[in-house]
Amino acid sequence: MANFDFDQAEGLRRMLAGPEPRIVTFLSATAQDDKGAMLVNLGASLARAGNDVLLVDARAGEDGVAARLGVACGATLLDVARQECALNQVINQVPQGFGVVSMAPGRAAQAAAAPDEARRLAKAFDVLAKQTGILIVDGEFDGGGFPLPVMGSAEIVVQVSNSATSIKAAYCMIKRLNNELGRRPFGILVTGASESEARVVYDNMAQAASRYLAVKLTSMGSVPADEYLHRAARLGRAVVDAFPLAGASVAFRQLAGRFARPAGPSLQRTGGGNHFGA
Repeated sequence: MANFDFDQAEGLRRMLAGPEPRIVTFLSATAQDDKGAMLVNLGASLARAGNDVLLVDARAGEDGVAARLGVACGATLLDVARQECALNQVINQVPQGFGVVSMAPGRAAQAAAAPDEARRLAKAFDVLAKQTGILIVDGEFDGGGFPLPVMGSAEIVVQVSNSATSIKAAYCMIKRLNNELGRRPFGILVTGASESEARVVYDNMAQAASRYLAVKLTSMGSVPADEYLHRAARLGRAVVDAFPLAGASVAFRQLAGRFARPAGPSLQRTGGGNHFGA
């Protein structure tokens, strides 16, 4: 028989603790420059809509979102785990309106290989997430898995373009993720394509994943190819700020609506389907 007093106390603690942070790990089957541009513009769009946003560069190399924004040379979350600096010292506020944290560029794999250090790094990440409304991870996945388990248990979105090479790479990535993590849903974001092109990409991938992997994919929408994206990047600004009426700006505002709390579909839920044009 359930303990009613315990249930009430647990419910009260959860209410007082506030809503759980939203953690989304982004992977990409496109060029890293395309992924970096997407993450920066998504972060800026979420921030402009009033969300507390933090981007975490969890890539092992030096080509992640932190390098793109010029904040890759400071202290990292691994330094916090080693008690070499405080948590607030690794959060870099950028002009686009959000914070950026480097997890451990060039050292993530080494950190994850040491159990004690990996545990401390995971704890630092957990504290960081609890202080943030929306935490977006610039991640990567290889045969060794993710640097932190939470990156695999969070929502996972795979970015893909409408090229055959990108689609094949994205499908292979989902297959590897499915083998590593077990059956679970994944989000698909199509960039550099019109809405109709993106719909075809998503429909084909969703059908193949369902038929051959028994995996459910959820459409997170699309972002068209837009010269204003490149113009904004050259200015060091987000397209939603520099060119708010551009097609890409409209798309990013719609995309931000999917990830904003409490709006946006959760990839942990059943149901859903194609969400283009929402």
